[in-house]
Amino acid sequence: MSIFRDLVAMKAYSMEDFDNDIRRYLYGNKVKSGINVNEETAMRFTAVFGCIRILSETLASVPLIVYRRRSDGGKERATDHRMYELLHNVPNDEMPSMYFRETLQGHICSSGNGYALITRNRRGEVIELYPWPWTDITPVRNPDTQKIEYHINDRGKTEILLADRVFHIPGLGFDGIKGYSPIRMAQEAVGLGLAAEAFGALFFRNGTNLGGILEVPGVLSDQAYDRLRASFKEKYTGIDNSHKIILLEEGTKFNKLGIPPEEAQFIETRRFQKEEIASIYRVPLHLLQNYDRATHSNVEQLSLEFVKYTMLPWFVRWEQFINFKLFTRREREQGYFAEFLVDGLLRGDAKSRAEALHIMRQNGIINADEWRALENMNPQEGGTGKVYLVNGNMIPVHMAGHQQNQQAQEGGDDSSGEEE
Repeated sequence: MSIFRDLVAMKAYSMEDFDNDIRRYLYGNKVKSGINVNEETAMRFTAVFGCIRILSETLASVPLIVYRRRSDGGKERATDHRMYELLHNVPNDEMPSMYFRETLQGHICSSGNGYALITRNRRGEVIELYPWPWTDITPVRNPDTQKIEYHINDRGKTEILLADRVFHIPGLGFDGIKGYSPIRMAQEAVGLGLAAEAFGALFFRNGTNLGGILEVPGVLSDQAYDRLRASFKEKYTGIDNSHKIILLEEGTKFNKLGIPPEEAQFIETRRFQKEEIASIYRVPLHLLQNYDRATHSNVEQLSLEFVKYTMLPWFVRWEQFINFKLFTRREREQGYFAEFLVDGLLRGDAKSRAEALHIMRQNGIINADEWRALENMNPQEGGTGKVYLVNGNMIPVHMAGHQQNQQAQEGGDDSSGEEE
């Protein structure tokens, strides 16, 4: 609340925007289906919760490694660097790395922005990262300095931090400051899904009976009206009273109202809304337990496409913001960078993986110890696994001509010798 007041005082915010944002944060937008939709209520829709959980857990479970570039163009793990401990193991004294990344990714998938407060030492190096609720922080561009700053609500008090004190990963956005909320951008689809679930719950709560009208031939007294209404509600509504025979007296008729679920395409609506939400987050349907279009032959390909086309943009986004915000300029110049180890996600079945590794082994790309490391095995004893092997008939291209000339000369000597 105090954040918005400060923005109004800076003339970077109008009172109308203030009122609208407060209302949206507290209650959400009421969409055409009659449901209030915000980041919290949307999580009650199983498709939204499932997509956010899949994206967050997948990103958090992949190891995040700090590397150092070597002079020969390769790279090696920088286990002695302070950022290796923060990113790979423990970012602060309250949570491990997986939980930290899962929390931030969940914030990004729901609100479009993930925030963490940065604690630095006197040399300007990052020593701690604490996630911060997206509801209590607002990035703005200062109209005087034109610098991005963050207004943080800390127990009712507003604190203004510069950009180097906040680790901010935005989602898709076009103002260069923050990302759009996927929930707000797709609020009608989310609202329809929530409405379908609510309809299904009420349908079964009422014993799978739709609403109707009791028609009586005459005028009822107040006492008779109350007795008939109470009796009908007690005996014929609710899941425990479903499929009971209705007994009506003195010419009373029951006229059913509404559209039966099969005519309203209730099941199809729920299935379509799940597909709509999956398309927003680009999550394959088989990961949401929908196997209508998945077969034994294509499910592996679908999983690989999930890594390449869904998770890869998230990996790159995290890597670039980490290298930009958490490493100093000098460290970047020294060749330090962070990168997700996605090899495990890209693995195929055991046979295909073994064939690929065999090809790399016989072409000298990897040695036996590197092969064993990829399969989570210890190196061979005695150092014999460090040798690189190639096929005997493979030679460098620039040596091909020399070898042909040499073979020709040797062939000539042999022929002359035979003549002699």
